[in-house]
Amino acid sequence: MARVTLPEEIYRRLKTMILDGGLAPGELVTIQGLASAFGVSAMPVREALQRLTAEGALRVISGRSVGIPELESDRLADLTKVRVEIESLAASWATPLIGKDEIAKLDALVETMTKAVEDGDTRAYVRGNHDFHFTIYAASGSATLLSVIEGLWLQVSPYFHLLHGVRGAGNYDNANHEHKLILKAIRAGDAKACAAHLRGDIESATAGLLKLLG
Repeated sequence: MARVTLPEEIYRRLKTMILDGGLAPGELVTIQGLASAFGVSAMPVREALQRLTAEGALRVISGRSVGIPELESDRLADLTKVRVEIESLAASWATPLIGKDEIAKLDALVETMTKAVEDGDTRAYVRGNHDFHFTIYAASGSATLLSVIEGLWLQVSPYFHLLHGVRGAGNYDNANHEHKLILKAIRAGDAKACAAHLRGDIESATAGLLKLLG
């Protein structure tokens, strides 16, 4: 068994932080700040940040600070085209394989997101949204698909913070309605409907973000 190197472990932690809403657009982190938080030297943090920068998940703001890169409409459109195909496929594969425990978890996550909307807790919603989607994708049984989806989410998921309070398509209420329909389709064992509602969820979020981008 190969040991996980320290830079790899820091990379995984940072990736999780980005994916589950721990870093929002406009927030900056420094190499030294992260090194202190993780209790390590600056070198493994620097290596991990270089990987995430190369993957398009982070951007160097200044010599020592990094943050989420600005989102451009053409890049968002490209990401969306790929996401709807890959993620709806994963949802379709997952539907017949999801068991009672996963369904109970998905149900709890929908309630968590409902409460987050009521409380105006953006971070809780973004984290719940991540966990909801990836519980489904993990159930597809494909590590390859899951890896591809993680790469796509690294580039887009931080912007879900911006959808709080957006009117119409893309807001949290609208998205959680789609989540309920996805869960209903999973319970019915309807892979086609699950994929369709998953696609609708992604396209609705994109429409909301495009409004913000003008």
